[in-house]
Amino acid sequence: MNRIKALVVDDESSVCRAVRAILESEGISVRDTLSSLEAFELIMREKFDLIVSDLKMPEMSGIELFEKTRSISPESVFIIITAYGTIQSAVDAVKKGVYDYIPKPFTPDEVRSPVRKAIEIISAAREIAALKGQQSERYSFQSMIGNSPEIHELFRVMRNAASSDSNVLLTGESGSGKELVAHAIHSNSVRARKKFITVNCGAIPEGLLESELFGYVRGAFSGAVSDKKGLIEEADKGTIFLDEIGELALALQVKLLRVLQDGEFHRVGDHLPRRVNMRIIAATNKDLRKAIFDRQFREDLYYRLNVIPIELPPLRKRKDDIPLLASHFLKKHTLKIPGKEITGFSREAMQILVNYDFPGNIRELENAVEYAIAFSRGDVIAREDLPDYLLNEKKAGREARSSSSMPLREAKFQFEKEIIVAALIESGGNVSEAARFLNIHRQNLQQKIKLLGIDPDSLLSRK
Repeated sequence: MNRIKALVVDDESSVCRAVRAILESEGISVRDTLSSLEAFELIMREKFDLIVSDLKMPEMSGIELFEKTRSISPESVFIIITAYGTIQSAVDAVKKGVYDYIPKPFTPDEVRSPVRKAIEIISAAREIAALKGQQSERYSFQSMIGNSPEIHELFRVMRNAASSDSNVLLTGESGSGKELVAHAIHSNSVRARKKFITVNCGAIPEGLLESELFGYVRGAFSGAVSDKKGLIEEADKGTIFLDEIGELALALQVKLLRVLQDGEFHRVGDHLPRRVNMRIIAATNKDLRKAIFDRQFREDLYYRLNVIPIELPPLRKRKDDIPLLASHFLKKHTLKIPGKEITGFSREAMQILVNYDFPGNIRELENAVEYAIAFSRGDVIAREDLPDYLLNEKKAGREARSSSSMPLREAKFQFEKEIIVAALIESGGNVSEAARFLNIHRQNLQQKIKLLGIDPDSLLSRK
């Protein structure tokens, strides 16, 4: 982290020298000046994390300098030096936003104490800014991997969506990256500094989803001992991402429609309407037009959500991106394993990946690469490191086509079973070792083995 940079301003040269020496002993880079006018010129040209200024100066007072500084560098931490007779003025300055004051004459500790606290604030602010920068970089368009015509068209539509404040409906198969796209649109929009709230409408039971979305007031139901904000209220001024919107119950669709039409909602058990200003990005892998025909989804809600429709292409329609994505996932997951150094894929292994249709899309590709990393014993991913179901190209293509025509849950069930069976064979039936290969908890793997009807003992002869 860069050194903290400070400016010391006092018309007494002895005070300037003393404060400068104390700040430098704390590891701070310091400039000083005897003129408040010159100080302001420096502040206009340079960025100072900390400004320590005398209160009374002939050209411009410390308070005036603070107010001018706040207009051009509001993040700078400002400390006032004041004589005994002007302490009340310094207290008033603190009320206006000055961080602290140092009495004159002062001891070194009387300078160090507020300065060290200021350093903590500056360091924390830098960390927060860095985290925000990482978040922004993570969800920038450039962070999305791909160079195919399909992905370039997706980027074009996403940029248009980010520059708008209209609601967005994302459609595409499971695993195609809908949440990542929603994040990227939010992070590049005017709402980027506000919250991005994610709700999986299919993962929360209907009885709980209403209170999760809209909140509740004390006494609304048994166990409601205090008022609670809902996720819609939390998303005020920001974006709410409603994943699996097609699973939303009709009764809740009506309530959501009112939010979209009027910007109003009621907490559960409350008659007082509340207003909210948020953007909705919804996502589904369902055919909502069919759901409307089957009276499972409201047509008026569909048109409110589908202002900017974005269809994500499945991975099988942008196979040119598979090498880029596979290399990205290889680097991402290899970094998690100390001492593991894998430089790439053999030509045969990469060809197998490119030939496969990946009904589970990007998520399935990432799982396959992570699996290969776990079983690789060399410095490149070889053919034999890949999951068994990928190794026969004809069989893989046939399975992919049949999987893509079967219900999503069944395809996911089949894929999960195959990858767990392969891990158990590799580990000689040792569930704990297989769990480490798959990077999941042992208890979680045991539950999946039982659910999928796998008999570890019957697999031992197959290694």
